Amino acid sequence: MIFNDNKAIYLQLAERLMDSIIAGKYAPGSRIPSVREYAAEVEVNPNTVVRSYEYLEQKGVVYNKRGLGFFVADNAPELILSMRRAIFYAEELPYFFERIESFGWTPAELASEYEQFCKNNKLPK
Repeated sequence: MIFNDNKAIYLQLAERLMDSIIAGKYAPGSRIPSVREYAAEVEVNPNTVVRSYEYLEQKGVVYNKRGLGFFVADNAPELILSMRRAIFYAEELPYFFERIESFGWTPAELASEYEQFCKNNKLPK
């Protein structure tokens, strides 16, 4: 795995696991790889994976069954999307709106561009 130098590795691993949960690779209630398995897969120190799993457990995305490993929480997909929306609203959306303002776009123009984007990419409006 290639890591971004601007973000802690354990957070990048947590993001990767959350991506896998959203994609359905790990369904709610299913076991995720053991710390050692995942560390070998992504080629990092097991302690880094432990930090990732503890972070995800703290967020309620996974839970630990003592002696059996970590499992995906029943509400994990919804929780992940909620967390990501909150981050998007707080960090990315303000920048996005500033850029729109700098281009001089009106809300109607933006809505038209978004509708065209959805149509071109066959997305629901």
